[in-house]
Amino acid sequence: MSSRRPRSRQARVSRITDDQIAGLVSKLQRLIPHNIHTTHSDKVSASRVLQETCNYIKSLHREVDDLSERLSELLQSTDTNSAEADIIRSLFM
Repeated sequence: MSSRRPRSRQARVSRITDDQIAGLVSKLQRLIPHNIHTTHSDKVSASRVLQETCNYIKSLHREVDDLSERLSELLQSTDTNSAEADIIRSLFM
């Protein structure tokens, strides 16, 4: 029987530093178009940036769903053998 103790789970998991988290939050903040930037002297909390990012992603999902529905409706109202129908079908691929 071995006297070695198994490594703890925490020792096997690499840890992300506070600086890395701050860098990632800063990148997310720059990606959201309706950003929540304030003046350079004011800091926005990481939780606020994450919430805004989640809201933005949800809005993108809704927009994709709406556009897909509009394309489907357009395709249904178009002659299936027309050039317009071919263009619409190409948008789905």
